[in-house]
Amino acid sequence: MNSPKEVIAAAVESGAKKAALSSGNYSKLTVLAMLAGIYISMGGVLSLIIGFGFPEITAHNPSLQRILSGAMFPIGLILVVVLGAELFTGNNALLIPSYMAKRHSLAAVFKNWGLVYIGNFFGAILFTYFMVYLCGLTAAEPYHSAIIKVAETKVLSMSWGVVLLKGIGANWFVCLAVWLALSGKTLIAKMAGCWLPVMAFVALGDEHSIANMFFIPAGMFEGANISVAQAIINNFIPATIGNIIGGALFVGAIHAYLHLQKDK
Repeated sequence: MNSPKEVIAAAVESGAKKAALSSGNYSKLTVLAMLAGIYISMGGVLSLIIGFGFPEITAHNPSLQRILSGAMFPIGLILVVVLGAELFTGNNALLIPSYMAKRHSLAAVFKNWGLVYIGNFFGAILFTYFMVYLCGLTAAEPYHSAIIKVAETKVLSMSWGVVLLKGIGANWFVCLAVWLALSGKTLIAKMAGCWLPVMAFVALGDEHSIANMFFIPAGMFEGANISVAQAIINNFIPATIGNIIGGALFVGAIHAYLHLQKDK
C-alpha cells in the first residue's frame, strides 16, 4: 500500500489535474461529472431494491435493512474512483491538498466544486427519471412506499442543523474511502477501500448530497409530499454545506497538514 505521504502526493496531483480540467475542457468535465451522478444513482437504486426487498425479514431486524442497503451502495463510488469520474463530494477533499501545495488558487477550488455539482445533478436526475422511474423500478411495492418514505424522511423529519451534521458525517466517510482507495495499489484494494467507509455512512443514515439527488427526486416522482423548495432548503443546502466541511476540512485539510511535504 502507499504510505500517508504518498497518498497526499497522489491527492495533490489529482487535485491539480481536476482544477486544470475545470479551467478549460468543459465538455469533458461535464461528461465526467454527469457520469459520477449516474454512478452514485446506480448505487442508490441498487441499495433501495436490495435493502427494502425483504420486508418480512427486516421488519423485525431493522439493522439488517441498513446493512443490506449499505452493502450495495458503494458500487457508485467504486465506479467513480476506478473509472475517474468527477464527483463533487470526493473533490471536496481532493482539491484541498493541491491548493495547500499552491498548485492552484482557491477560486479554482470553488469553480471545480460548482461545475461538478451541477454536472452531478443533471446526471443523477436524468438517470433517475429515465432508468428508474420510467422503467418502473420503484412503481411496485415495497419499493414505491419505501422510496417515498426515504425522501420524506430526508426532507421533512430532520432539522436543518441535524441534516448539516449528518452531511459532515457522510462525506467524512466518503472522503476517507477515497483516501483508502489512494492507499491501495490493486483494483481489489481500491474497491475494498471504497466499500467499507461508504457502507458505514449508509448504514448510519448520514446525508450525502449527491446520493440525495437520486433518493429525493425518485421519491418525488413516485408522489412524495415534497416541494422543490423544501427539498432544496431542508436537505440539499445543509447536506451540501456539511459535505464540504466533512470532506474539505476533516479529510483534505487535516491529512495535508499532517503529511504534506513543506517546501524549504
